Amino acid sequence: MTQVNMFQAKTELSKLILSLENKENDRIIIARDGKPVAVLQLYTPEKKKVEIGKFDGKYHIPKDIDECNDEILALMEEG
Repeated sequence: MTQVNMFQAKTELSKLILSLENKENDRIIIARDGKPVAVLQLYTPEKKKVEIGKFDGKYHIPKDIDECNDEILALMEEG
């Protein structure tokens, strides 16, 4: 982890970001008058949380749902 002052962060922002991208630094502390005020780090997009079983018990699928498949297929093939 590296600490830089505000002026250095403003003048060398591209270089600092490149050092993050190249894994030279994982975080860079930006300080004002020697006191840390901000952290510069790579953006990591949030992964969508997948809810398994979200609709469990909310919908009922009848046991005979597939009984008409042949009739429906024949209707689709007509024409």
